Amino acid sequence: MTDRERFLAIMRFEPVDRIPYHELGLWGQTRELYAAAGMPEEAMGDWFYGCDLLGLDRRDFAPTRCDLIPPFEHEVIEETDRYEVFRDSQGVLHKALKEGTVRGTRASMDQYVAFPVRTPADFEAVRARMDPHSPERVPADWRERVARWRARDCPLCFQTNACFGLYSHMRRWMGTENLSVAFYDQPALVHAMVDFLVEFFIELSEPLLAQVQCDYFNFFEDFAYKTGPLISPRTFREFLLPAYRRIIGHLRRHGVEFIWLDSDGNTEVLIPLFIEAGITCHWPLEQAANMDPVRLRREYGRDLALVGGIDKRALARGRSEIDRELDRHMRPMLQTGGFIPTIDHTVPPDVPYENFIHYIERKRRIAEGG
Repeated sequence: MTDRERFLAIMRFEPVDRIPYHELGLWGQTRELYAAAGMPEEAMGDWFYGCDLLGLDRRDFAPTRCDLIPPFEHEVIEETDRYEVFRDSQGVLHKALKEGTVRGTRASMDQYVAFPVRTPADFEAVRARMDPHSPERVPADWRERVARWRARDCPLCFQTNACFGLYSHMRRWMGTENLSVAFYDQPALVHAMVDFLVEFFIELSEPLLAQVQCDYFNFFEDFAYKTGPLISPRTFREFLLPAYRRIIGHLRRHGVEFIWLDSDGNTEVLIPLFIEAGITCHWPLEQAANMDPVRLRREYGRDLALVGGIDKRALARGRSEIDRELDRHMRPMLQTGGFIPTIDHTVPPDVPYENFIHYIERKRRIAEGG
């Protein structure tokens, strides 16, 4: 089977010669450690596109930009030996620790001090930077890429990972705390932002999807934490469900068969609403948040394909723990179909290189009947 045939079959719960081999990537600090341990630089690129040296299957992505154009001017407000305070291109004010930054990855999350949207007037100012027809939103070589995609033998996703989401865009504009309060104190503003995002996405994607049939699309949301989602099912139903349905209907009319939703944390109480909206696949099934793929398969059957589900913490604990983790989550899921096992996030630097290689090799042996 080609990479595309295999992907389509697994998403349809059909028989495959083997599961697709996918992974998410490495922290910057992990890349540095693995380079010192002997991993070739060419094996540490963007794994979403595949990696021959690690045996990862190819995927391709039809990139568009959904950020602010023109961007805010990058502005450093304060800088010391330990940290800097700056406003980024999306208008967010950060306080960021400089110590421990490796290959663009910080040792800890930034502190987000202020956001560009607090009022309806602020939203109008941001909205002015979200023209879906800005030429910069589409790569200059789009036509050449379309010709290549029409002859592809790997799956094609519309947009790149972490490009577009409803909740995630509003969170970038307002911040988690402010958005959480706005659902209750400023519902008209939230509805206005959601309605705008739907129209923005449809206008941006309409002419592009008319030129090439993509196999899947991924909503990037990250709207959950360890024990539950950041929004209630009632809030999801009121503010987001109709918008998801409009976007998914639009995608389906253009032949996009599979709709993924990406969120870390425990989203379990929202999954029935995902399915109702038309989501067909959920990932990355974070094990620290108890998103057990075996339990989710029992609960939702073939209503939802699943990706991820392998505990990154097990990779730090050694080979026997890696084997137990794969036996616990991968083996039973291979019997059900509709599952692509990957580590449940990018690989952190507490995972030794030899453990990661053992994981890759052990996963392949199990997938091929070992």
